[in-house]
Amino acid sequence: MNFALIGAAGYIAPRHIKAIADTGNNLVVAYDRFDSVGRLDSSFPEASFFTEQEQFERFCHNQMKTDSPLQWTSICTPNYTHAPFIESGLRLGTDVICEKPIVLHAKTIDELMKVEEETGHKAYNILQLRLHKAIADLKKKIDEGPKDKIYDVDLTYITSRGKWYYASWKGDVHKSGGVATNIGVHFYDMLQWVFGPVKKNIVNVMSFDRVAGYLELEKARVRYFLSINAENLPENAVQGEKRTYRTLNIDGDEFEFSQGFTELHTESYKNILNGNGFRISEARPCIEIVEQIRTSTPVGLVGDYHPLAKLPLSSHPFGWDEKR
Repeated sequence: MNFALIGAAGYIAPRHIKAIADTGNNLVVAYDRFDSVGRLDSSFPEASFFTEQEQFERFCHNQMKTDSPLQWTSICTPNYTHAPFIESGLRLGTDVICEKPIVLHAKTIDELMKVEEETGHKAYNILQLRLHKAIADLKKKIDEGPKDKIYDVDLTYITSRGKWYYASWKGDVHKSGGVATNIGVHFYDMLQWVFGPVKKNIVNVMSFDRVAGYLELEKARVRYFLSINAENLPENAVQGEKRTYRTLNIDGDEFEFSQGFTELHTESYKNILNGNGFRISEARPCIEIVEQIRTSTPVGLVGDYHPLAKLPLSSHPFGWDEKR
């Protein structure tokens, strides 16, 4: 099948390009405002490429009139641009695959579902942790376990980012949705998928570089800490020269899922192309979680909070107001 790809120069685009190639499909055209897209040569050197949106859209509309029309649009752009590009792809006459988070506001999902109805085309979200074998096995274990058991869960995710992060769209909460949305949305999706819907959502600490809080789910009490600050890394992670630390502790036992991430986009594409992908409506719970976190007022170090929430807050590297 024929694909168009929007956001070819972005961080996540290589995984989508590889997935298109690995599933035996063809990338016909790509678009990005930036022209550092030599990565296309690895799989699709013949793909047309544009840095002007108007030219890209004209090419796509003309392609739809040929005997080799586009069937899919893949979106790898900044978070705040997902919704208009999804709508554009649907109205073009293609189905759409979009990177997470699908949108920044839950109400936007309703708007896009109306466009799906109008056009007869479908939009899918990449929720790759649901395809991770260890996590799928965990869900099966929880589903088959005692119905009244409530698990105690600690999630810690620290993925170090340099000063560039704060100067980019990712450092602007209005464009990225902040730390919880940008680096954590798939973890919240995984938690509610495994342990059930949210009953309580409390934010203890929220800053430009971290968020810590408490989620009460149907089958779990979850304390979480997410950070992009390398100073928050535990000593063993620093000694191991790792810039990322990821751990999920369930009832005192560490749940290991650090491996097995590399092919999950390809698996996502396989599922979607087989008709088993995750529709945008299925992303609603995690979008509602991160939107509520983003709009909450932190309560401070009260209640049942994650131990790392006590770490001293940092000043912004550029001295910016966090709510700019």
